This record gives sequence, C-alpha cells and structure tokens, in this order.
Amino acid sequence: MIAWRYLRARRATGGVSTMTWISLIGITLAVFALIATLSVRSGFRAEFVDTILGANAHVTVYQIGEVTPAGTIDRTIADYDERAEALRAVPGVTRAAPIVRGQVMANLRQSNAGVQIFGISAENLGSLPRIADPETARGDIARFEQGVAIGSGVAQELGAQVGDRIKLISPNGVKTAFGTSPRINAYEVTYIFSAGRYDIDRVRVYLPLAEAQSFFNREGVVDEIEVMVENPEAVDSYAVALRETAGDRSQLWTWRDASGSFLRALEVEDNVMFIILSILVLIAAMNIVSGLIMLVKNKGRDIGILRTMGLTEGSILRVFFICGAFTGMIGTAMGVVLGCLFALYIDPLFSLVNYLMGGGVWDPSIRGIYALPAQLNLSDVLSAVSLSLGLSFIVTIFPARRAARMNPVEALRYE
Repeated sequence: MIAWRYLRARRATGGVSTMTWISLIGITLAVFALIATLSVRSGFRAEFVDTILGANAHVTVYQIGEVTPAGTIDRTIADYDERAEALRAVPGVTRAAPIVRGQVMANLRQSNAGVQIFGISAENLGSLPRIADPETARGDIARFEQGVAIGSGVAQELGAQVGDRIKLISPNGVKTAFGTSPRINAYEVTYIFSAGRYDIDRVRVYLPLAEAQSFFNREGVVDEIEVMVENPEAVDSYAVALRETAGDRSQLWTWRDASGSFLRALEVEDNVMFIILSILVLIAAMNIVSGLIMLVKNKGRDIGILRTMGLTEGSILRVFFICGAFTGMIGTAMGVVLGCLFALYIDPLFSLVNYLMGGGVWDPSIRGIYALPAQLNLSDVLSAVSLSLGLSFIVTIFPARRAARMNPVEALRYE
C-alpha cells in the first residue's frame, strides 16, 4: 500500500511521477526492441535454412576425379542407379537423386540470361518441397518431362510465361571434325517455381535427366547424387554411413559446408546484437535508480516517521524495492506485448512501411529472401523477460538499501 502511494506521487514531490513514467517507457521500449530483434533474427535464420533445405540437397555425393587418356579429369558417376538405391537404404535417408549439372545461356526473343541447369527425374523433382509448391508455382509439374521448369527470377529476366519456348545454348556441344560447335535446343516452359530465395529463383532451371545427359554429353553418367535426410540439422551424424555406402572414391558435401560460414557469421551478429540491446535495457533500468533516489530524498520525513513507528530496515527496503520492481514489471509486460504484436503482425507492418517509403525498402537481390521474416519463440521472450526483470531488480536494491539505512533521527532533525 505504501509503495503504491509513492508510485502515484504528484508534482509537488519533486517530479517523482515524471521519472516513474520515463522509467516505465524506457523499459517498455527496450524490451520491445529486444524481442523484435530476437524474433527477426530467429525468423531470418529459419527462413534462410528452410529455403536451403527445401530446394537443395542436404548432402551431395560426388566422385574424386580420375585422369582420362585424353588428359582430362573425369568426375562423373557411371553406376548412379545402384549407388542411389544403396544410399536410399541408409537409415535416415529419405531421397537420393542422380543429378546432371551445367551452366548455359537461356534465350527468349531478345532477352538472355545465364542459368544453371539441373538434370533430374520428374519423381525426384516432385519431392522437393520448395519447388513442388502449388501455392507459389505456375504451370503443371506433371508435364515436366515434356519441357523445362524454370525459376521465377529466370522467368522475369526472360519475360517468359508457361507455354513459351526458351532456347538453351551450351558452348560445349556437338563434337565434329572441325571442333566443338555450340549446342542450341529449344524447350517449352511447363512449370515456373519460386523457391523463396532470390539466388535460386534467379538462375535455376530443371531439365529432365535423360535430356540433360544428352545435352551435356553425359550419356550413361551423372555428375553427382543429391541426398535428403530426415534430420538436416544433424546431417553430420549421417556422414559415416553415407561415405561407406557411396564408395571409396566418393566425397560428401553437406549443406552446412556450403552455408556454414554464413550461419556462423549470423550467429556472431546475433550475439553482438543481444549484448548491445542488453546494454539498452540496462540504460533503461538505470532510470529506475534515478527515480528511486529522488523518491527516497523526498520521502525522508516519511521514512523517519515509519521507523519511529516500529518499521524495520527490512520493511523500508521492501517498500522501495517494490516501487522499483513494480515499474520494471509493468514496463517489461508492456514491452512483451508490443514485441509479440510486432512479431505476429510483421507482414502488414512491413507492407505499411514499404508503402509509406514508396516501395523498394527490401531488395531481395541483396538480402536473398523476399520479405522480412519474424519467428516468435518462447525462449526469446523468456530471455528478454529474464534480462529485463533481473536488471530491474538488481538496480533497485541499491537505492532501496539507502532508504532502509537512513537514520530516523537525521531524517526528522529539521522537521
């Protein structure tokens, strides 16, 4: 009761009420910023990893190169059907797909684009969750064997629609007595997908496996085998079994090997941001100290009277501790509400900001994904709440102890 009356102090008590409001708003904004940052961090990592795992191999099996009589290095896999079947039998493996890869030029009318060809069977293409997504795709994936599947970025670059015929131009084409002549084939666009990653949609084109083997002079061989596993986060635990099954001359390349440096950089950035925002919460909590020191100074006479009435030092300490802690608790609760609302309604908020700024706020060619993601995790909210309440309670102890140790005689000497 006493603490609540002190929290409602009027202007006559030296601006204590104003300091209380400043502390409350500071804690609220700091906790909101912390939760918003943590949710965006979690959402960005989850979206990035999901787009990697949804459109790329979890593990790529390739062959150590052998020197051919012509002096070139041959890294192709001849017994790919048998190896793929053996890899599928490994516990935890959900898919093993032979792949032919190559880089060519795509052309439609007056537009050209450099693209990366993935030769794959229709069955294996349909098992890629980010590719075989009817909500974001156009066309019919069932007609893949009759043409090609291209990314939405490739379609935008070429101005292609479903039903158009694009030309694929490879410099390593037909070998003749006069040398190697470029190979140019035309294919119907039967399917346009969006994997959610700009760097994938912008360059990737899927071609039926048999057609890709013919186009790149890979008859009877493939370049690699893509493997999908049940638990991609624990992909390293499958390495030994996959390597033994794939053969002595095989090597593995996991998705962590391909994107590990980015994920490590993202983790370092996350830790630094958490420390910086923790300092922001500490600065906001220090306002509680300023308000309590002013409150103790203005309530010196009340403290003296309460002590003479029989209140112990512990009781006085609890009164002023409750004043500071209550401010921290209310500010933390309000910050949690604002932070959760931000994470839950980030899409309309981002759309509003993009509209007010005239568009172009988020460039997918730079950031890789098409929108700012946010994922609200209980662990992030609990971390923010624990940090805010912990700092609020700790900084409150010092002015509360000062009030508790005030001598009642000195407090009432000049009253």
